[in-house]
Amino acid sequence: MAASVFEDKATMPDDKMLAKALGKSNRLWQEIKKHLKAEYGELIEEWKFYGQKSGWILKTLLKKRNLFFFIPLKGSFHVSFVFGEKAVAAVEKSGLPKELITELKNARKYAEGRGLRIDVKNSADLEHIKKLVGIKVNN
Repeated sequence: MAASVFEDKATMPDDKMLAKALGKSNRLWQEIKKHLKAEYGELIEEWKFYGQKSGWILKTLLKKRNLFFFIPLKGSFHVSFVFGEKAVAAVEKSGLPKELITELKNARKYAEGRGLRIDVKNSADLEHIKKLVGIKVNN
């Protein structure tokens, strides 16, 4: 089973398919998008098929800079970040929940940085996403 609910390489997801797959959690995704547009202007969204294990994932960029990956699931979604060392240090001082900071600090370090995935389930998670995007943009 793919990470994304969209597993068919031949069918790139559209807004209607996404809204149906996300169900009630589509409201949370729309709220994130609305906030990001108000805060940072137009973002670039690129659907990419990363293979059978991952499926279709939405890469979100500010100009040419990767902000996060949006992974749609049935009834929910993940937002996945990659942070460089400067941004990791900023996350540590951010006041975000200790569990998130610990997860990031303990994540395996790659050339691109350390990864952090948020399972978005409620409005509190939205605030974490907003703060993490701000850190990503500024570091």
